[in-house]
Amino acid sequence: MIESTKRHESGVHEECGIFGVISKQKSSLAREVYYGLFALQHRGQESAGIAVNVPDRRIAYYKNMGLVNEVFSEEELSLLPDSDIAIGHVRYSTCGSSNVVNAQPVVFYGRYGRMAIAHNGNIVNAGSIKKWLIDRGHIFQSSVDSEVVAALINYYTTSSVENGVQKAALDFVGAFAVVCMADNKLIAIRDKYGLKPLVMGKKGDSVIFASETCALDAVDAEFVRDVEPGEMITVTPDGKIKSHKYAVPDPHPCVFEYVYLARSDSVIDGVSVYDARYKCGMELAKLYKIDADIVAGVPDSATVCARGYADVSGLPMVDALTKNRYIGRTFIQPSQSMRESSVKIKLNAFRSNIKGKRLILIDDSIVRGTTSRKIISLLRASGAKEVHMLVGSPPVKCPCFFGVDMETRDQLIGAYKSEEEICREIGADSLHFIPLELLVKSCGGGPYCTACFDGNYPMEVDEEFIANGMEE
Repeated sequence: MIESTKRHESGVHEECGIFGVISKQKSSLAREVYYGLFALQHRGQESAGIAVNVPDRRIAYYKNMGLVNEVFSEEELSLLPDSDIAIGHVRYSTCGSSNVVNAQPVVFYGRYGRMAIAHNGNIVNAGSIKKWLIDRGHIFQSSVDSEVVAALINYYTTSSVENGVQKAALDFVGAFAVVCMADNKLIAIRDKYGLKPLVMGKKGDSVIFASETCALDAVDAEFVRDVEPGEMITVTPDGKIKSHKYAVPDPHPCVFEYVYLARSDSVIDGVSVYDARYKCGMELAKLYKIDADIVAGVPDSATVCARGYADVSGLPMVDALTKNRYIGRTFIQPSQSMRESSVKIKLNAFRSNIKGKRLILIDDSIVRGTTSRKIISLLRASGAKEVHMLVGSPPVKCPCFFGVDMETRDQLIGAYKSEEEICREIGADSLHFIPLELLVKSCGGGPYCTACFDGNYPMEVDEEFIANGMEE
């Protein structure tokens, strides 16, 4: 057993989307994965990749930088042959690790022939595991912790691939949802905290794993259940499904999935994302009765929360902002300069709806404050008389070590400014956040990982790595 380390060393922080499918019949599964990844595009807009199983334990794959429909034209999809197993991945990265070599799936030649993995999450002790493997002669080509995941799985794969996956998972400290294609099997595994979502579905004789239920809907698959925290599921092409609890579960799913990351039409761990956001809006309306004329949400993830507020408050809900659908999500752009530039072309205001009006603007979160400041400035320039901001989550005060792009405290406006100071910084007439207990209540009660709001990490972590820079 490798000794775990408290220090985060991997230098890569991802919030990604994964998709895997296995079928009794060979067919164009690459296209199935393509549609699944398209539905998960909100989880990563920097790179995309698909790998398919071919005879003699070989794997054909293609991955590149860009959106799913940019990476995969008809030509690229036609190059991926019919298969009985396929996996896919969409990814975004932080600054400095934006490179095609870091795109997934990770495909390599291992002890059971070709293997491929797609990983969502962040392995806190990836640096120490990487060093341990390098000392034993392993060579790495990328800076992603997903390659470390692949390498350790292969190192432990002796009697079976499943054995290798289980043993590796016990050494990982952090968050992971993984689909692994090897030895003519599809293996799905989720960390014991369930920090990252992973669901299982069925379509005919196919079994599917995906980050969110919206991806199952995109391929007309039926939701079966969530992969449970600490569970590994193995599926073979003949349809046999084998479940194994490799670790004692300690469920603490990421509450930020409900706040922002997941799509509103998804259901995660039995809780509707739509319902959670709507209830947050209702709670905000009960708490904060503001003298205003209209209510609006920042599209898209705050729209449902705004509807909940409007329904309880009785104020009319209007469209204050329109979104350019061809621009990626500003929060997950790889650099701050890209985030600031993309806000300018991503949103525009409906002047006729807001001119001369006192507006309650609802957003899902305030992380860095950059987007909020620019949106409020835009609304004022478009004629809004007052802009009162309500937020469907508490102030983000602490870094996330588990795969969401909030890696240092100095990036988080809530870590060093009070509510009043944030209000002045973003230029709002007033600002209020939903209390953490009401957020958790709106999301079904938990338990959840709420560390970005309160610093209560589900495992022991050390912020020392922040001061030491990031590995490239």
